[in-house]
Amino acid sequence: MNPFNDQYFMRQALLEAQKAFDAGEVPVGAVIIAGNQVIGRGHNLTEKLSDVTAHAEIQALTAASNYLGAKYLKGCSLYVTLEPCPMCAGALYWSQIGKIVFGASDEHRGASKYAPNLFHPTTQLISGVEAETCSDLLKRFFQGKR
Repeated sequence: MNPFNDQYFMRQALLEAQKAFDAGEVPVGAVIIAGNQVIGRGHNLTEKLSDVTAHAEIQALTAASNYLGAKYLKGCSLYVTLEPCPMCAGALYWSQIGKIVFGASDEHRGASKYAPNLFHPTTQLISGVEAETCSDLLKRFFQGKR
């Protein structure tokens, strides 16, 4: 059995989300994979950078593109702990990423609520991987804020 499956890589994204949690950022983490290798990592940095675009997916996209020296990520997969927002979905569309796997759904701000066709037509979309663990981390974060 291949140990490098969707759950394995989502757990890598969860490690990134924990970094955000520990830094007081909304705990969303992302990794981009090519050939079972992590080529980009990211977690929310919006507070630290005072930048509303510093989402986990954007950080991971930038890192992966820099690693490959290319803007298109057709053969790559993104694992992210929360459903991408419309902004991130748009960036992912332009990257032509091959697969997006997300954990928790975002009923309020997720791309599927606003623009279900925002993802690139060739991108495979998988939801719900480690959803409970991803959701629990977000709930713990926001409970601590109240």
